[in-house]
Amino acid sequence: MESRKRSLVKSIIWRVLGIVILGVITWLFTKSWKITTSVTVLFHVIRVVLYYFHERLWSGINWGFKKRNELTEKEKEKMIERLRNLGYLN
Repeated sequence: MESRKRSLVKSIIWRVLGIVILGVITWLFTKSWKITTSVTVLFHVIRVVLYYFHERLWSGINWGFKKRNELTEKEKEKMIERLRNLGYLN
């Protein structure tokens, strides 16, 4: 599970890219720096907050993760074979 700080930093970095893209598109349509700034800032503040909570929600869901100490049957067989080859098992 990642820390809250990591989730926050990831969301901010992702939004910087989005800010630039939306800013350019908005300016191309409006040719107004005031409108471009307002639209871009409002949109991305909302997106950062939503993304942060989305990440926090998913960090608490175990679905899709393999347990660290859990080996598949194939992995267990390989491990046993290696231990036999090394002389640790008969």
